[in-house]
Amino acid sequence: MGVCSDCVAINHLSLCAGIGGIDLGLRAVVEGCRTIAYVEIEAFAIAHLVAQMEAGRLDSAPIFTDLQSSCFPWGRFAGLVDIVSGGFPCQPFSHAGTQASVDDPRHLWPTIARGLDVIRPACVFFENVDGIASAKSPGYHSVLHHVLCDLEALGFRTTAGCFTASEVGAPHLRKRWFILGLADSDRFGQRK
Repeated sequence: MGVCSDCVAINHLSLCAGIGGIDLGLRAVVEGCRTIAYVEIEAFAIAHLVAQMEAGRLDSAPIFTDLQSSCFPWGRFAGLVDIVSGGFPCQPFSHAGTQASVDDPRHLWPTIARGLDVIRPACVFFENVDGIASAKSPGYHSVLHHVLCDLEALGFRTTAGCFTASEVGAPHLRKRWFILGLADSDRFGQRK
């Protein structure tokens, strides 16, 4: 997909990229969207991302393997990213797992929230399992409520909705929450 001469490039950072599903979706609906970096820890998913880049289906960009704030160079992307997306780990909230919620070491939302405060994108888009709406987070109704509150505290107008794969023709249910946040202040969305 080429960027038209009248279009402004939209820089995208893909956190917990998986096999690039959100990236492909953004590429299809946001003209000029270009992923400038991916973050993914799983070897299989990394190999798939590389194969998709080599085939021209995903943008060629570096892949970082650790999202933790002590390892990931959040500051390197400050003021350079318009959209941050990700399917942050669902294991802490999945009904199929132990449902350790915020006590699970794979719970990366606090790290992501701190990173968003550094990067200051104009838009965020996240995906997670249905269990995020019932998983407990101290001081909040659920982890989903916690995420929405954090995003609002960071200056985003937020919305979230639960959708199923069957709603788009798949033969299975697969409920997923999608979270959208749009910057509502001068503090965010001011790319250098």
